Amino acid sequence: MSGAADRPMTALERADRRFGWFLTLPGVLMLAATIAFPLLWAVATSLFDFTLIAPTYDTFVGLDNYALALGNTEFLHASWLTVGFVVAVVLIEFAIGFLIALMLNGVRRGKPIYYAILLCPLLINPVVVGLVWRMVLHPTLGVANYALGLIGLSPVNWLGDVTVAFWTLVGVDIWHQVSFMIVLLLAGLSALPAEPYEAARVDGASVFQRFWHITLPLMRRVILVTLLIRMIFAVKTYDLVYIMTRGGPGTATDLVSYSIYRTAFVGLNLGQATAMAGLLLIPVLGITAYLYRLMRKA
Repeated sequence: MSGAADRPMTALERADRRFGWFLTLPGVLMLAATIAFPLLWAVATSLFDFTLIAPTYDTFVGLDNYALALGNTEFLHASWLTVGFVVAVVLIEFAIGFLIALMLNGVRRGKPIYYAILLCPLLINPVVVGLVWRMVLHPTLGVANYALGLIGLSPVNWLGDVTVAFWTLVGVDIWHQVSFMIVLLLAGLSALPAEPYEAARVDGASVFQRFWHITLPLMRRVILVTLLIRMIFAVKTYDLVYIMTRGGPGTATDLVSYSIYRTAFVGLNLGQATAMAGLLLIPVLGITAYLYRLMRKA
């Protein structure tokens, strides 16, 4: 017997589909224009010698801006620094977030209170987060060094030491964004069916066995989506760098987003800045496509 999907559409169904497209078309066109116009403008600008001093499209340079970006040691340093930053914050936040989500998933009372506490950091603007932590980590007036002094430890130059500033930035980002991981993973855990766990308990499976053979496979899609979204946000990190370190000391925290900003609005070379942004977009799209394929297979 043929399924319903095999039968031809009736005139009423075709009319309903056309009406649905008619209703969604304005929103789709607005969304496409919002995304396509800046992207096409950036691609076009990257092919010209376009600066804020001479904002004209008179001199076509082709791929020269891309070649200059790839040969720029500061941009390459910022790119590798960004890779390290993204890997550090995403993996640490995932580990902490999954652990806390697993613990909160077993809580039966007071969950709204925990959710309210978790959402507090996410509700704070990144600029405000940077300003607050800059005061907390002040080398002489900050609460952090005051607390270290109470237990007999020497003060730390959190944002001025080349070896410490990067990990300070990582720590502040984790404080701000780990709640995002917890909320998404906890939502995924809450939606898991109870039957496999009940069957595993009857069979005598341990807590670790239930986690490894039931929780992880069922959570695979949620985990991939969470990692993908958080990775994209981490690559774009700019606010904390601008407020807390301005890429310093030296180039210790010069992430690629801030490097692009500095090229565009300090160096005034918008053509090269858009080329650098295009080079940043390529690996992000590649990783996104790879994780999407994994998610489809999950």
